[in-house]
Amino acid sequence: MLSPYFDSTLLEAGIDEAGRGCYAGPVFAAAVILPKDFHDPLLNDSKQLNEKQRDRLRPLIEKEALAFSVQQVSNLDIDRINILQATYRAMHGAIAALKIKPELLLVDGNRFAPYPQIRHHCIVKGDGKFASIAAASILAKTWRDEFMQQLHTEYPQYGWNSNKGYGTATHRKAIEQYGLCDHHRKSYHILPSDPSLF
Repeated sequence: MLSPYFDSTLLEAGIDEAGRGCYAGPVFAAAVILPKDFHDPLLNDSKQLNEKQRDRLRPLIEKEALAFSVQQVSNLDIDRINILQATYRAMHGAIAALKIKPELLLVDGNRFAPYPQIRHHCIVKGDGKFASIAAASILAKTWRDEFMQQLHTEYPQYGWNSNKGYGTATHRKAIEQYGLCDHHRKSYHILPSDPSLF
């Protein structure tokens, strides 16, 4: 069962990302401040939910959250500054865009670039432990999936409507056949010349 908070005396924001390991598209990050009494039995780490469940929870989270924000950093910036720094940038952008300033950040994972004047805790597998991080994971995932669905209409040959830019066998085969497009992360060295990828 998810914990509703880390510290009941502080206004907490859960922070999570989606798309770090993808071959294509932006990395997304979400920040969510939930009411202390928020509860939904379905709420969990987005990876433990199916698409239908995530899509049911997204409007509920957005309606009930005290504040939320979702931000993205492009594949071009990922190539320029690397995926870790791009993830931090997306997370910081999401925090900055919150309409309420949190007093504590609960960040999924084991690393984070400190945000000015707000304390944080890194929590490994935090999206399966704290409600606000789980909510952030769902928003980041659903917003990114929607974005990749839109890109699919521009580049249908890569199957982004189903693989969302991850390196599935179908996606790798399409890269081998069609090459890379403007939305691929060139710094990931995913060209067919790397035999380990195909």
